[in-house]
Amino acid sequence: MNIEKTLAKLYNLQIFGMKFGLENIRKFLQVLGNPQNNLKCFHIAGSNGKGSTASFIASILQTAGFKTGLYTSPHFVRFNERIRINGEEIDDEYIASFYDKHELFINENKLTFFEVTTALAFTYFSEKKVNYAVIETGLGGRLDATNVLKPLAVVLTSISLEHTQHLGNTIEKIATEKAAIIKPKTKVFLGILPGKADEIIQQKCEEVDSELFELEDYIIKRDTYLELYTEELDIDRLDSPLHGYYQKYNAALATLVVNKTLGLEDLSVIANGLKNVVDNTKIQGRYEIVSENPKIIFDSAHNPEGVEGFLSEFQKEKSTYKKTHLLFGVMKDKEIELMLSKMNRAFDEYHFVNLPFERAEKKENLLTIANTLKLTANVVDDPTEFYLHFEKNKNSGECLVVLGSMYLVGEIKKGLLKESA
Repeated sequence: MNIEKTLAKLYNLQIFGMKFGLENIRKFLQVLGNPQNNLKCFHIAGSNGKGSTASFIASILQTAGFKTGLYTSPHFVRFNERIRINGEEIDDEYIASFYDKHELFINENKLTFFEVTTALAFTYFSEKKVNYAVIETGLGGRLDATNVLKPLAVVLTSISLEHTQHLGNTIEKIATEKAAIIKPKTKVFLGILPGKADEIIQQKCEEVDSELFELEDYIIKRDTYLELYTEELDIDRLDSPLHGYYQKYNAALATLVVNKTLGLEDLSVIANGLKNVVDNTKIQGRYEIVSENPKIIFDSAHNPEGVEGFLSEFQKEKSTYKKTHLLFGVMKDKEIELMLSKMNRAFDEYHFVNLPFERAEKKENLLTIANTLKLTANVVDDPTEFYLHFEKNKNSGECLVVLGSMYLVGEIKKGLLKESA
């Protein structure tokens, strides 16, 4: 077994890009014995908040004593982060054995990276006999490789303009694509959605006779927390250990999901599940404070809605810093100019990174956008080196925010691991 060689082969499957359609994944799963049919699943989609909401659901289930699988993407440092049971990553031996066993089929059928990874997760959770599996979509929608499940519940956290070249260039089109993961007679849960998207989801639920639960019907917003009330639950103060008011909505949505799907109403289990989400699921990159002196924050906000959520929290402390820096890298299919325009006055200096991925936006193009917006900007060749220099010099009273693609945060985390090895 050589996990490095296996992962190299797996990553090489990215040459097939993002192949939309379910024919390949269904064919592969049939060869594997259709492991997805053995799973009791929560299927999570959304433009923002799906990873956090999935983690909150998994943490509550784990706290309740259930053996819980969690499938998310992408990873920050190790591929294994994508597939966990009760917080523990899938082991190298299982990954290598799975790939070696099915390599011929994978190559002959030109399966994509995400198709193989999804099939691996389903097989692992089935063989390990998890009680429940929490499955996050990729791009999320009709032709997403995860859309072969027959879930207990479907969760749509948010809908905004993202991946427009794949999902459509209007909220209505994107909502229609994401609504396609709703199966007949399935419980469906909605976060706070734009009105047009909400109408489309409602219509889809009526068409397939699925029961719809909308978060806004169960919560009362307070200045620093939410209240959540269902027929079974009275939670006067629902909070989140993750920074940002938007995370309170994700925590509330997860609570509503487990309550209405499984009848879970033990307030201590729910409270501890929310409180211990980081320990239970190892979630990271969500307003993650990695250093207090100097202040350094990692955040994986990768679209305008995510940026707004980040800024709603960051603006509370911005005035306490003498100077603020943004280290920014992003995929070229994002609304980059809109993202940067929203952050126009939040930072004093903007440092752009050219990420080593084909989908990444070039730093030269980022500079062009910055010049249009009249931002003080430069380019950074090595983000880890930049981070270490900032940390070493302490830059008293200054703050560094590393924001954009999860891949940027991951590149720095991997670089720091190498430095400490």
